[in-house]
Amino acid sequence: MLAEQRHQQVMAKILGGTLRRNKAYVSLDGPNRWKVYRHGKNERTIHRMWYRCVGLFAWIFVSLYVCGSMPDSFTFDWRQEKGAFRGGGGIRKSVVRSRGLAASVVAEENFSHDRLSKNVYSDAVGKVSGLSSDIKVYVYNLPAKYNEDWLENSRCSSHLFAAEVAIHQALMSSSLRVLDPWEADFFFVPVYVSCNFITKNGFPSLGHARPLLRSAVEYISGAMPYWNRSGGADHIFAATHDYGACFHAMEDVAVSDGIPPFLQNSIILQTFGVKGKHPCQDVEHIQIPPYVSPKSIEATLGSVPPQKHKRDIWVFFRGKMEIHPKNISGRIYSKGVRTTIWQKFGHNRKFYIKRKRYEGYHSEIVRSVFCLCPLGWAPWSPRIVESVSLGCVPVIIADNISLPYSDAIPWPKISLNIPERDVAKLGKILDKVAANNLTSIQRNLWKEDNRRALLFTEPIQHGDATWQILEALTRKMDRSHRNRTSASS
Repeated sequence: MLAEQRHQQVMAKILGGTLRRNKAYVSLDGPNRWKVYRHGKNERTIHRMWYRCVGLFAWIFVSLYVCGSMPDSFTFDWRQEKGAFRGGGGIRKSVVRSRGLAASVVAEENFSHDRLSKNVYSDAVGKVSGLSSDIKVYVYNLPAKYNEDWLENSRCSSHLFAAEVAIHQALMSSSLRVLDPWEADFFFVPVYVSCNFITKNGFPSLGHARPLLRSAVEYISGAMPYWNRSGGADHIFAATHDYGACFHAMEDVAVSDGIPPFLQNSIILQTFGVKGKHPCQDVEHIQIPPYVSPKSIEATLGSVPPQKHKRDIWVFFRGKMEIHPKNISGRIYSKGVRTTIWQKFGHNRKFYIKRKRYEGYHSEIVRSVFCLCPLGWAPWSPRIVESVSLGCVPVIIADNISLPYSDAIPWPKISLNIPERDVAKLGKILDKVAANNLTSIQRNLWKEDNRRALLFTEPIQHGDATWQILEALTRKMDRSHRNRTSASS
């Protein structure tokens, strides 16, 4: 009797809500018969319940049919079948494991983030053309804790380390992106490690970078076969902080820590680069520019090209300069270069030198002839990108620095390199340049191709910063498992 009452309550909840006084409910009386229990209601109640039930089942059936006929709408996790590598044979596609229609479509195709002015992943497909060879890139659909969750802080997608975000977004809307990983030459692993803004100075902490990346590698290597078949050789990571994949702002600590073993066989996109050997670039890598907002550059230039702007500032620098530099465990910021600039030229009327932050300082760069780009803790600086983009001759003061995309950008023709030891002679050096070849340098500098190559745009434009990465990847096709298998077949 008790079991029958419980069954009646369950069926009533399914077909119309909980049992209440003066409401009809139903029960199975025998194997195939419906029996109606009424408390003042007529038999039409059971008909309404029956139609609701039939309608529900019909809706579920139609939904499953439509979803099953549209495989491209799903995000697939391909699992290697047991014994797929047995006998040296090839890899077979496994049974598709769906994460659920709603979760898959939202995460992979068009995940809208209400804190951004546009979707994290754009619907528009950017046609990529002009590359030396045809390549295909698969972008891993990682859980939000690796990327999207960090975007709650708006700085994550706009600060100088934000190339990791910009590249991810550009690839998601690129015509080179494939949804089937078996068609891919390269695999991009979108982990944002430069968005942990918890330090007092406002710069991101990197203490979480190694465990976060290790967790991502464990995730993709456990869920899919592609990492394991190449040992990660065809996988791409972004490391946009001071010393690349060494993940520390201080060079000696970065060198001591080194690149994590689990990344040493992969391709690293990094802003750090020096000539010659260095432990933090002792890995297959592509040197990329730091992130500068294309919208900010466009807003500053307006409709006027760089060569048409009035340049009434001779030499410009705005940034951190310590009057009495602190010795931090034997390290001095900028190796004392910025302190010398302040001491020697802070009161020189030809030099516009400022120590305080100013949000509109791009408007000062576009008015300047020479822009100083001294090293900080690391040799590279976003000022190099800002100077080139706004038509100011970059004066780079960082010994042994390597610059991005040297195959595409004629750095010796558009910039000046001043040895750190000669920083006190800046005035004389720049006067000499002005007298001899400033016009030639500016003519080369103001070419639009240089500006485009240093900016990450979305969708990808021919020759822009992401396009340059893809072009560099065409020279690394020997790492592509798909390319090697196609060549041998």
